[in-house]
Amino acid sequence: MKPQFSHVETWIFDLDNTLYPPKMRLFDQIEVRMTDWVMRELGVERAEADRLRHAYWAEYGTTLAGLMEVHGVDPHGYLHEVHDISFDVLTPDAALGAHVAALPGRRIVYTNGSAPYAERVLQARGLDGLFDAVYGVEHAEFRPKPERRAFETILALGEIDPARAAMFEDDPRNLAAPHAMGMRTVHVAPEPEPQPHIHHHTDDLTEFLSRLV
Repeated sequence: MKPQFSHVETWIFDLDNTLYPPKMRLFDQIEVRMTDWVMRELGVERAEADRLRHAYWAEYGTTLAGLMEVHGVDPHGYLHEVHDISFDVLTPDAALGAHVAALPGRRIVYTNGSAPYAERVLQARGLDGLFDAVYGVEHAEFRPKPERRAFETILALGEIDPARAAMFEDDPRNLAAPHAMGMRTVHVAPEPEPQPHIHHHTDDLTEFLSRLV
């Protein structure tokens, strides 16, 4: 495995369901708050709010992107409200932290959530202080993954050479642009979804990183 990552100088990690396992169900809280927000602000029933949330995620990359495009929503209040959740379900992971810290080069978090939210997740996981930068959707001008322009904005901001970077992500569609840009791609999820733009799959990020350092 090591030779396939020997060129990597920047390690980019998604946050939700990547730096913590899906079984912790943290994102469930966010989905409830998103639905509640849509119900209140758009004046629709819960079933319609859930439908819109899923439809916008599928078409625009995130629910927020769809709300901004279709309804002109201001993202700042939305992001603050949907991320106002409890982090008690998260537990520190010293082994993951040790392997992240051992990676040579820069270590980056890039999420479709907000950077303040990401910082709280990292703290709850015992991973704070390990990353050179934490980028949220606000740093990509509120353009979401999987848009290539979103990745280009983050790479330019961090002065990252995609040909010398690796991307770890739970949503396979968010690996298409990194692959096209020259990154090494790793799908982190319980089940593999073989696709041409995915180089590697793992259901255990800690174990996978242990084979790289």
